[in-house]
Amino acid sequence: MCHIGATRARLSRSAGAGCQNGGMTAPAANAASAAFGAHTPSAPALALLLDVDGPVASPVTRDVKPEIISDLVALAAAGVPVIFNTGRSDAFIREQVMEPMIAAGMPAGTLIHAICEKGAVWFSYTASGPGPVHVDHELAVPAAFGDDVRRMVAEDYASHMFFDETKRAMVSVEQHIGVPSSEYLAEQELFDEEAMGLMERHGLGVVRLDHHAPNSDDQIDYRVDPTIISTDIESVRLGKDLGASRAVELLAAQGITPQAWRTVGDSRTDYAMADWLHHNDHLVKHVDVRPADGVPVKPYDILTAADLGLDATVIHDDAGGAFLHSWREALAG
Repeated sequence: MCHIGATRARLSRSAGAGCQNGGMTAPAANAASAAFGAHTPSAPALALLLDVDGPVASPVTRDVKPEIISDLVALAAAGVPVIFNTGRSDAFIREQVMEPMIAAGMPAGTLIHAICEKGAVWFSYTASGPGPVHVDHELAVPAAFGDDVRRMVAEDYASHMFFDETKRAMVSVEQHIGVPSSEYLAEQELFDEEAMGLMERHGLGVVRLDHHAPNSDDQIDYRVDPTIISTDIESVRLGKDLGASRAVELLAAQGITPQAWRTVGDSRTDYAMADWLHHNDHLVKHVDVRPADGVPVKPYDILTAADLGLDATVIHDDAGGAFLHSWREALAG
């Protein structure tokens, strides 16, 4: 169903620029070479930079399928750098991704990086558990504003959404799983409008989509970013491009430079990962697991479920899982 042979051929043609992999177990040389070209711990043929909500975790259930966990473990164990680049908190990654991967038998010595809150927070983990959490406090939303949003949600929006207490730099609210999407999105519009007004009262310049509201110094320092299940209120300096930059830095600190990258996302903002990598001379292809939003013209290749021979209705973690499995199969030869 996933057309693995065709995928191998495409991957073989595309190997070339990127990141490395300290302390990870390399696959058999002949298997990796057949699929991707030469594959070594310091110059892996492929590195993965993955959004989480959508490509990895279901936007409906908010958890990760066991088969996706299995493929992530296998890819990392084979020497493919796996880096998560998400708006989610470090707590979410620990609970929904790290702990299941460790439970699934992630080998000792395998190192996974997680860049959270769109670059403001990051940590790494092994089979022994998580390392220290790093926070760029300069990119944090003022605490007093966050306190007011918490009160606003409790008083006016608690039936549709909740305040995410696990965020360290962003302020986020999220749809209750039991609330129908159409009802949430209608309520989200009201919340976002009220949140922007609240930011203005705090003297904070803010933008939401095409609506710009500068502060008294004619500056915009913060962004209200709605998604299909949440709203993130964040510094305008945060983004998936910052996450891509941190990913390259984290691998470089290990002495790793991948030959090629695959970025995976479910929204237009996720293209910033591949944009940054391409702009900085890394060979990259981007996988869009929800292309119905429209596939932009880019100077690099864009893949969708159709490239695996799958129907256009295969989206989100179904599509993300199919790509992960295809790369695992290609490595296995």
